[in-house]
Amino acid sequence: MRRRLIVVFLVPLVAILVALGGAAGWSAARSVQQAFYTQQLGDLGYFATSARQALRSGSPAVMDAEVRRFQEVYGIEVTVFDLGGSVWAAGDHDGAVLGDEDAERVKLALSGRRAEQPTTDVPWGVADAALAEPVFDDGDVIGAVLVSADAEAPRTAILQQLLLFAAIVLVLTALGVLLVFRLARWVLSPVGRLDEAMVAIERGEMDARVAEDAGPPELRRMAQVFNGMADQIERVMTRQQEFALNASHELRNPLNALLLRVEHLATGLGPEWRDDIEETREEGRRMTRILETLLGLARGGRGDSTISAVDLAALAARRLDAWRDVAAGRGIELRSTGDASVMSSTDRTIVESALDAVIDNAVKYSPDGGWIEIGARRDGGTCRLTVRDRGPGLTDEQAAAATDRFWRSADTGDIPGSGLGLAIATDLLATVGGELAVAAADGGGLVVELVLRDRTPR
Repeated sequence: MRRRLIVVFLVPLVAILVALGGAAGWSAARSVQQAFYTQQLGDLGYFATSARQALRSGSPAVMDAEVRRFQEVYGIEVTVFDLGGSVWAAGDHDGAVLGDEDAERVKLALSGRRAEQPTTDVPWGVADAALAEPVFDDGDVIGAVLVSADAEAPRTAILQQLLLFAAIVLVLTALGVLLVFRLARWVLSPVGRLDEAMVAIERGEMDARVAEDAGPPELRRMAQVFNGMADQIERVMTRQQEFALNASHELRNPLNALLLRVEHLATGLGPEWRDDIEETREEGRRMTRILETLLGLARGGRGDSTISAVDLAALAARRLDAWRDVAAGRGIELRSTGDASVMSSTDRTIVESALDAVIDNAVKYSPDGGWIEIGARRDGGTCRLTVRDRGPGLTDEQAAAATDRFWRSADTGDIPGSGLGLAIATDLLATVGGELAVAAADGGGLVVELVLRDRTPR
């Protein structure tokens, strides 16, 4: 964003400065050029007047002295020609030696053609051109004057002007760059602090806030709104943590008491109750692990997953046995499918809780006398726990919305439920890097997959 902001401001600024500097340099160069040629034409007109008097008097001495003095003072060579084209007055320089272009100019002047200002292709170019002017007397040409000025001085002046304007443009561009960078930092620094605060809150630092006294007024308002939102989120999170902490803590004592009663009852039952007692103990231990996870979540703001090697096929088989009696109450048969062993590195308690939520949903919506298939399989680097039922099923659109909180199909009728089961399973799996996939099954019913990907070593 900083780069785009700098480009948006800097490119037009540099373009405007370069255009203004170029226009100013062009105008200054043209001014120097015009002044040089105007001065040259003025000198030519002056000597044409003086030469007329000298030619009429027939005495070149005065003219030679004036030409010589003018050359000494200004460094400009002046040559006066008579009507025949011969040098009549030239001061100290050899006016008889002329180039082809100067000779042509003198010839045109003796024919009565007046001098014209030279033209150049570029305003900063000054040609070393001589100018020739006819000398008239009562309308007749009696001679010509040739003025040859050195163009080095105007060229130097033009170069100085161009360098001056180039330096001004560079200084203004540097100031513009500095201004744009400071402007970008002033505008974007609140955005950067806002991003850092959001990252900190995402890490669980709920007290992260943004300074509200920096940046443009619009961003200050955004910082105020963000801080208010963060305060509200912190209050909600605190209440949720307090509720989870209190609820899980209050449930531990009744659960421990229940387990003690189970142990007490076990002493008075015969061997035929051994399997049932062991299943009850296992369910109690599982509930204890769930409460410990809930307590950790309440204390730390997020759960600390206990990652270990888990046989998902064995886990599915145990949960199938745990739900068998509940399903049998409605005549629903639970079937085991998939591979015999599927090993994965994950959190056993979280996966069990998510699978229970999915099985509960399948039992709830399966018709009486139906069947549910539960199993695990490996697909490359992905492990899948699958629950397949023969219920009413869902359309593709409904399946996409099934994991939303409190969502229930309009076809559920009087079946009790809150619409939270699959949403809770989705949230649980997300804590271990998994996801929940819901799709309509071929032949009717619903297929829900708990997808767990192999963890990459760090």
